[in-house]
Amino acid sequence: MKRLIAYSLIATIIFSLTVGSTPALSQGKAAGLPTAKPEEVGMSSERLARIHTGMQRYVDKGLVPGVVTMVARRGKVVYLDSVGYRDAESKAPMTNDTIFRIASMTKPIASVALMMLYEEGHFLLNDPIAKFLPEFKDMKVAVPASGDDRIGVPYKLVPAARPITFKHVLTHTAGFANSYRGITLPDFTKTVQMGRKPNDTIGDAVKRLATLPLNFHPGDAWEYGNATDVVGRLVEVISGMTLDEYVQKKIFEPLKMTDTHFFLPQSKLTRFAAVYQPDEKNNNKIKLLEAPTAESRFVKEPHVYFSGAGGMVSTAADYVRFHQMMLNGGELDGARILGRKTVELMTANHTGNLPIWLTGPGYGFGLGYRVLTDVGQAAVPSSVGEYGWGGAFCTYFWVDPQEEMIGIMMTQVIPYTHINIRQEFQVLANQAIVDRANRDR
Repeated sequence: MKRLIAYSLIATIIFSLTVGSTPALSQGKAAGLPTAKPEEVGMSSERLARIHTGMQRYVDKGLVPGVVTMVARRGKVVYLDSVGYRDAESKAPMTNDTIFRIASMTKPIASVALMMLYEEGHFLLNDPIAKFLPEFKDMKVAVPASGDDRIGVPYKLVPAARPITFKHVLTHTAGFANSYRGITLPDFTKTVQMGRKPNDTIGDAVKRLATLPLNFHPGDAWEYGNATDVVGRLVEVISGMTLDEYVQKKIFEPLKMTDTHFFLPQSKLTRFAAVYQPDEKNNNKIKLLEAPTAESRFVKEPHVYFSGAGGMVSTAADYVRFHQMMLNGGELDGARILGRKTVELMTANHTGNLPIWLTGPGYGFGLGYRVLTDVGQAAVPSSVGEYGWGGAFCTYFWVDPQEEMIGIMMTQVIPYTHINIRQEFQVLANQAIVDRANRDR
């Protein structure tokens, strides 16, 4: 009997190493989806192992504290691995169920929430958002002042050429003032960011945003910013629920996403990751920015500000369930969130040839997602139609419908533009595909 138990334990460990994880993965708990050997879905175990080596290299160089990586194909997790530390100061190891600040990876969830209301017939994409948010009626656009204007005036105002629509806020083409760039950036900092009070709601912030002029006429350009906060506010006004209540009831509970929150319960602090920043005085090696304590703004009260643009925390296991739902055409394990045609609509390019400056060439933008339109221009080993996004703390995901594949990478470093860990992870995952193309199977 003891020999049988020993053989069983060895088999469990071997299976877990094949998918790059701990024995818990064989039970399905840490994976989020069913698991499979890579070879069962056209991938190479040997090649997938390169992900571990690549991620460990970043940890060894002191550029990131630790990393969780996941690859799923055809509805099965084939690789799940954690390296380094969740909290480098306490030497708490990174684990597959570590909870991360996902920042802008909140945006697809908020966008799906709004499109669920679209499916109920509340609005059309070309409807003005002023139908529900009257503060955005009759917007003005800031344009550079000319020599004829009063000295010292940074810009002058002209009426917006067209109203802001639902499509504009979902595609980042509304022209909102933002914290990245644009002629109204100082006004955004003063009015929206510095004007925030401790008990403010997202509705308060959106109303302040509406007092500022736009950077350009709606639809004329792509400009990343906090448009998805407006998306989240639209969800609240249309549904009559807070964004937190809506996503919990309509998305997280049906999809069994038990570790995704706007504010992390203190009971889960033992799985919360610390955040780091590069130390420019020490070869960009990391230094602590925020410890994973109850004082984190993602934990402490008041729990009233629900940012659709970047307020959530989650795990790789939860996040893969959300995007397996999308990859399945809106359904997972019997829970129908969206219709297939709505998923197709969301993941199509809606921005034409507008430059998507944050991604570079080869991409367009859908309803909450960047969309790959030209593999050669983007210079990534992926497929036309692949969609995804990332978060400010260096989290990242993509979904490739042609390959029926999802990749997720989670770490916590801000800023991260000095490293290529996200792009390298995508290369390492895709080079492990070894079967023939779909058209040949």
